[in-house]
Amino acid sequence: MARDTILILEDDNASCAKLTEIFQDKYKIQTVFTEREGIDFLRKHAASLAVVLVNIMIPAKDNFQILGWLSEKGFLNRIPFMMITNEMTAGYEKRGYEFGIVGYIRKPFYPEVVKQLVENVIEVFQHRGQLEVMVKSQNEKLIKQNALLKMMADKQKHAKEILITSLSNIVEFRNLESKQHIKRIRELTFCLGNSVMKLYPEYELTAEKIDTIGWASCLHDIGKIVIPDNIILKAGKLTANEYEVIKSHTSKGAEIIEKVIDLDNGEFCDCAYDIARHHHEKYDGNGYPDGLKGEEISIAAQIVSLVDIYDALTSKRIYKAAYKTDKAYQMIISGQSGAFSSKLLKAFTEASKEFENIVQKYCDD
Repeated sequence: MARDTILILEDDNASCAKLTEIFQDKYKIQTVFTEREGIDFLRKHAASLAVVLVNIMIPAKDNFQILGWLSEKGFLNRIPFMMITNEMTAGYEKRGYEFGIVGYIRKPFYPEVVKQLVENVIEVFQHRGQLEVMVKSQNEKLIKQNALLKMMADKQKHAKEILITSLSNIVEFRNLESKQHIKRIRELTFCLGNSVMKLYPEYELTAEKIDTIGWASCLHDIGKIVIPDNIILKAGKLTANEYEVIKSHTSKGAEIIEKVIDLDNGEFCDCAYDIARHHHEKYDGNGYPDGLKGEEISIAAQIVSLVDIYDALTSKRIYKAAYKTDKAYQMIISGQSGAFSSKLLKAFTEASKEFENIVQKYCDD
């Protein structure tokens, strides 16, 4: 609906006549003489109003009473209101602006000045309205675009997770281990990662980083895919040479991730490379393949290292039976299963009950 009407709320006939004369060639003019008439017209025809010219000196209990009501009902946000007045004090003007008045028309009227002033106000207000509509439209488009991008990102993430799970399951199938192993490793990593994040902010872990570490942990043993069957499936004790071949799965896995696996996510691939290469490093420097010591080992590799040992202890292998969770916990805490930092052991202790629940939830058939 076109905003082609000016409402004049004024009880002085001469003033109404003068204002009508100034604007009647361009606008429809509606004059009312009481607050009630003005309010009734606003309720019915607000969408057609270009501006309201109001003299609040018409009879009322409070000269600003009508402005208060109009402001409460939201009319002053939708339609420009200008006051007709012969008052000149700053306090009077200030109070009107506080209610939402956009300008003043002072008596006596100077037609060209009044006409230009009112038309300027109408133009600015209409441009503001158009801008608000445009901004709202753009926001709606952005919301739709963001929803679409999120959907695409979720699909891409889901596809990545399927690929990672599939690759890791191939390795575990070849090792004669169950699919539950990878699920346990991933969930235990999430669990321990969250415990470390809560206890030790200095590692600067976030939910997003923990998610990356958890999924990257699925590829920790990808290098075993190149280890000969006669070694990886051997039930008896490995020879020194065979053990060296087994140990090479760390560097081989890192090489596979670096040169073969392309997931279009540099942060994930860097994390997966680090975990594959360093999940057998030990905090005391007695691990492999690089002999890293202490905090030279990334927190991601430290987390997956402990998780991998815990899962190995609590799972049945071709060369051993499964330990109970409390026994596995004691073996790790006591240092029987390798050296870990006191911080990591504290985080492990805090999460031990959740570890037991994960082992039970993803137990092997």
